[in-house]
Amino acid sequence: MTLFNTHSWTAADKARLNTDGHIVIPGLLTDDAQRHLTGSLRKIHSLSRTTGAGPKPTSMYAAEYDDDLESLIANPQMLELAGNALGVYFRYDHCVSLIRPAANTGSGWHTHGYADDHPKLGFIRIFFYVNGFAPDDGGLKVVPGSHLFRRTGFRSSVNDKEMWAAWGQDQTHPKTGEEMRVENLTAPPGTVAVMWTHALHAVTPRKEQSDTRWCVVYAYRNPGLPSGARRISFSFEEKCRKSLGQFADLY
Repeated sequence: MTLFNTHSWTAADKARLNTDGHIVIPGLLTDDAQRHLTGSLRKIHSLSRTTGAGPKPTSMYAAEYDDDLESLIANPQMLELAGNALGVYFRYDHCVSLIRPAANTGSGWHTHGYADDHPKLGFIRIFFYVNGFAPDDGGLKVVPGSHLFRRTGFRSSVNDKEMWAAWGQDQTHPKTGEEMRVENLTAPPGTVAVMWTHALHAVTPRKEQSDTRWCVVYAYRNPGLPSGARRISFSFEEKCRKSLGQFADLY
């Protein structure tokens, strides 16, 4: 399966990722990849509803339950994309399905952490928005520049005003000097987004009449410190270590 359509990563892309904390690439997923991913995520969604939440919830360990999802961990195009952000020395961290059916309530504003006091250690999430989203319908909201504060574990309502009240006075972009703002993203089908883990983001509710938003995220990081986000069973890690080598090692 060819994962991505042709896309040339440029210095401007890297600069935008590092300045904004995210970059969105519409139409990057091939039609074939969209079909395969839709089938895989339908399977994960079905399993999550039938097996319930056990010690290894299906959605949080998605690649362990589907061969196509597993195969993308070390897909050459995937590793090239991750390497464009992280450099040559990085590891696979986890794969999580972010499936949002109709009337899903979305997700409040939050950040994730990794190596908070070691800015040379990066952690990215690569989102596959298979069938896309509209800004007001399961849409991703971000605050460009927020990742530069490397603020860990921030949690707030999906309401923007409440988020700013909780965030505090640090509302000036550290690089540009401009006032930070909320950006409501749009993603046509086949969109891929890359985001630094410390970026402040939220998800708007899915409308009642909408279909299911199919999405899966793969995370990679520069090794050096333990990852609190890492979700991988011992058996799967051992399997990956044999087939993927360094991309599955804990450190």
